[in-house]
Amino acid sequence: MKLDALEVFIVGNQPPGWGGRYFTIVKLVTNCGVTGFGEVYAASVGPVAMTEVIKDVFERHMYNEAPDMIEIMFRRAYSAGFSQRPDPTVMGAFSGLEMACWDILGKAHDLPVHRFLGGLVNARIRSYSYIYPLPKHDLASFWNSSEMAAEAAMEMVQRGFTALKFDPAGPYTIRGGHEPAMRDVERSIAFCRLLRSAVGDRADLLFGTHGQFSTAGAIRLGNAIAPFNPLWFEEPVPPDNVDALSRVARSCAVPLAAGERVTTKSEFLALLQRGCVSVLQPALGRCGGILEGKKIAALAEVFNALVAPHLYAGPVEWAANIQLAACIPNLLMVETIDTGGDFHRQLIGDTICWRDGFIEPPNGPGLGIEFDEDLARLNPYSGDRLHLEMQEAPCRYDRDNTFAGGAPPFAADPPRGS
Repeated sequence: MKLDALEVFIVGNQPPGWGGRYFTIVKLVTNCGVTGFGEVYAASVGPVAMTEVIKDVFERHMYNEAPDMIEIMFRRAYSAGFSQRPDPTVMGAFSGLEMACWDILGKAHDLPVHRFLGGLVNARIRSYSYIYPLPKHDLASFWNSSEMAAEAAMEMVQRGFTALKFDPAGPYTIRGGHEPAMRDVERSIAFCRLLRSAVGDRADLLFGTHGQFSTAGAIRLGNAIAPFNPLWFEEPVPPDNVDALSRVARSCAVPLAAGERVTTKSEFLALLQRGCVSVLQPALGRCGGILEGKKIAALAEVFNALVAPHLYAGPVEWAANIQLAACIPNLLMVETIDTGGDFHRQLIGDTICWRDGFIEPPNGPGLGIEFDEDLARLNPYSGDRLHLEMQEAPCRYDRDNTFAGGAPPFAADPPRGS
């Protein structure tokens, strides 16, 4: 059995847009007719260019290779162009293709992917999500309202969630780390206080940031929210500065989590060796794929760290995350878009069981999903924007900063530069 053909789907997300503007899904077909699906996470080039990168990685490193030759295919991609270092774009392309290889292998042998990677360890996987607005909430004001967040959190706890993520301390800017505005600090404290009061000991609080603070600013903010005992303080400084993250870890009582923008075991090892994080958050559509995710989890196990696979993408990466989560002993939880997301679930045939805050790993072959190619083709993304984008304007200190929850503005999404 050899890898024979590739198709790339750029699937436009549907309102409300949780998970980004579009999903980059790859389909591999073998010469025996077995198909597999994977997902590329958050490319830093546009969808047309990324499609060409995916095609090049496949044709150059994987075409006519047996789908179980994952290690050698990884080494080819990792070493391409005399590099042998983490490249998020190439590794993102390879990650999605690698997932599809595992999906093929599972289908060929009628086994779920986790059975190839050590077998089932976690029959019930804890799930967490961002706190998203309820239908009655005004979307424009939700993100800065601790009262609305508390209402939504209580609803989520009633549905079974035992961990809730929120992000009141924006903005994310291309300018690197900044000192948080006092409005942002006070808002963060207010969110933590009201959420802790609302959920009590029924749920962990996960304080999300996205690398937007200076080292000193992150320490200030981390210490300000520490009295409310969050389970983690996520990626408080830019991901390219491991020493800064280490300094925050030494100076802040809240455990740190990081990894969604990190790729391959070498970058994750640096986080562990310098004592930066308690929780690693690999995104399997970027970090190198499922096998690389298993290696990253093994490194974390040696350092007594936990793993919480990251998700802000589509449902195929979610399915891959679940397969990894099923077979690692140091799992903390997996990220989920709400309880799976309506459109997300439709794309994979509603094949993943989320129940009372936990996920049951699928027993079906491969990733355990039934990708709906017709639905994907009916919802193409034809724009030129990136899956996620940071703002160019700096943090404001004279008025409120706002963050729209990472969802694209569907009513007005003009081409880049307009």
